[in-house]
Amino acid sequence: MNSLFRKFQSLQTILLQTSKRSFLFPVLKPFQNPQVRCFQHLLQRHFSAQSSKFPEYEMPSVTWGVIQGRKEKLVSRVIICDYLKTIGILTDELEDLELPSTVEVMRERVEFLQKLGLTIDDINEYPLMLGCSVRKNMIPVLGFLEKIGIPRAKMGEFLKNYPQCLHASVVVELVPVLKFLRGLDIEKQDIGYVLMKYPELLGFKLEGTMSTSVAYLVSIGVNPRDIGPMATQYPYFLGMRVGTMIKPLVDYLVSLGLPKKILARMFEKRAYILGYDLEETVKPNVDCLMSFAIRKEALASVIAQYPQILGLPLKAKLSSQQYFFNLKLKIDPDGFARVIEKMPQIVSLNQNVIMKPVDFLLGRGIPADDVAKMVVKCPQLLSLQIGLMKNSYYYFKSEMGRPVKELVEFPEYFTYSLELRIKPRYQKLQSRGIRCSLAWFLNCSDQRFEERLKGEYIEAESVGPTFIMGGKLELTGSEIVSEEEYESDDEILYRRTVSL
Repeated sequence: MNSLFRKFQSLQTILLQTSKRSFLFPVLKPFQNPQVRCFQHLLQRHFSAQSSKFPEYEMPSVTWGVIQGRKEKLVSRVIICDYLKTIGILTDELEDLELPSTVEVMRERVEFLQKLGLTIDDINEYPLMLGCSVRKNMIPVLGFLEKIGIPRAKMGEFLKNYPQCLHASVVVELVPVLKFLRGLDIEKQDIGYVLMKYPELLGFKLEGTMSTSVAYLVSIGVNPRDIGPMATQYPYFLGMRVGTMIKPLVDYLVSLGLPKKILARMFEKRAYILGYDLEETVKPNVDCLMSFAIRKEALASVIAQYPQILGLPLKAKLSSQQYFFNLKLKIDPDGFARVIEKMPQIVSLNQNVIMKPVDFLLGRGIPADDVAKMVVKCPQLLSLQIGLMKNSYYYFKSEMGRPVKELVEFPEYFTYSLELRIKPRYQKLQSRGIRCSLAWFLNCSDQRFEERLKGEYIEAESVGPTFIMGGKLELTGSEIVSEEEYESDDEILYRRTVSL
């Protein structure tokens, strides 16, 4: 390398002497000098050896261009454009682009991109990539992308989705984005996955959209530690503008009765909800729910239990299920609305799945009208496993010896664990000789059950409770029974959300 440096110094001397003799062509003439051509050859060998550091991309040899005058540049440009046209590349968008000085350099760029998996059509989608130098732009960027987790086999696909990255500076633009994503607690092994899903992240300014969207979500209650998992699941929210996309959605859902605390929990678990279009999807779906007799005061509960309902093709699903419930289960539209309020997941439940519990109950001799009442009162029956229902039913008949009408009055019986709640509590009742309704000993917390066993009287219940999945069990009187005796409305919605 020392000898190379000495030859470079001698080249400078030659160039200086030549420029004094001819100020019009200070650079072109030295190339006629044998010493200059020798130095050029040495440099080619040097950089060719350096290319072995990047064997995976098969770096081309350095093709030396010539510093040209205006006329020479125009001639070269015409020749290069003719070459591009012959291989099917459109040159209309290349008018303002600086092109290399020779066809050989352009050919190397095209062939290099083709080796990565890009076709001529892909290049035509973004012909500006032809302005990127293989050595100065493409190799550094591709090496960086592979290092952070983009598989080499998918590099072509990545470039098809976001060819603009080839223009980026690794140090100035790409590395800061990587540090920002890592700062959001996105796992190192997930960075490549996130960028494959949303490569445009590499083009965002850190102090702009990404920072403001994260800051806003944290301000409404999203746990900062959950931002990383959210971005891994749905990185697109990092590119959403707060003022035009995220905040209007939040404000609308709050207006329906959903507290920001509950929305934060929803976003943490299902970040893709942020991508639902407010005007085209969310509002029409809310209007659709109300058109199917869902009460306005129940909308918050419905959304908290099943947030995905905001993004479904809801009208078609509700129409199909309502017709099915009326035809097969003899449940009228009003009863169907009450079912949706208590278990909105019904809109996506397969009709064959729905019929299995219904057929089981009908097979036990329960009249169809009573089965319909049971479903309206406790739609969770429709999602239960038949094996568990059988075990609970046979215990009810053989061990408890109770009439089937009690199941009609309290269908929630099937939703409790046989081994963890029904058996142990019933055995305690038997040991104390207490006779009571199913709701009295099942529909309460363990603490309340023990208190009831110690009481000197049995609390009267006229009608069974209303069961809402993940929420409280509300009796017809003023008493409210739940796992936690005292909860705010926000906590009720929170429990419904996290239970799903």
